[in-house]
Amino acid sequence: MSESSTARRGFDGQNRKGLVVKRDAVSAWFSREILSLEAILMHYLRQNWRNASDVPDLRQEIYARVLQAAREHIPDNPKQFLFASARNLLIDLVRREQVVPMETFADFEALDIASDEPAPDRAVIAKDELRRVKAALVHLPPRTREAIELTYFEGLSCTEVAKRMGVAKPTASRFIVKGTLALGDILLGASADRSGK
Repeated sequence: MSESSTARRGFDGQNRKGLVVKRDAVSAWFSREILSLEAILMHYLRQNWRNASDVPDLRQEIYARVLQAAREHIPDNPKQFLFASARNLLIDLVRREQVVPMETFADFEALDIASDEPAPDRAVIAKDELRRVKAALVHLPPRTREAIELTYFEGLSCTEVAKRMGVAKPTASRFIVKGTLALGDILLGASADRSGK
């Protein structure tokens, strides 16, 4: 059988064992395994992406990526593969924007999907650090806290912080420096207290 007649009959690629994967088999797999997860995927996207109007487009992009990959090899664990693809797309989009809002990665753990993320102990440490930073922010004066949140959580420059807060750039800079130093003192003081120093 020639290559062109193989392509006309709907063959699309080879799987891991070198067997030809039919387009119909991929479509059936996609309908059975991936589309059945749509409700969970949509919930995941709504929870982890800040712009709800983007969610249908994100879903379609994820479906396109999954389908393209399945034409080469049908994944052994469809749910894990779907959500890894979703996570990777969101990460790619955030990287392109150069801003990482804290809410963007709020609910990855809730899906209980195996991934290539850091070990659980590192995740616990990171969550603990985030909790400590949030607790320390409460102790800052309101304007200082606002400057810190705009700078570190929303990724704004000093000029943008000044504009958003309605203050001069040097004032915004003082808020940021003062807040950063105060957070360091609070967090280091808490570490010293915990270690008995």
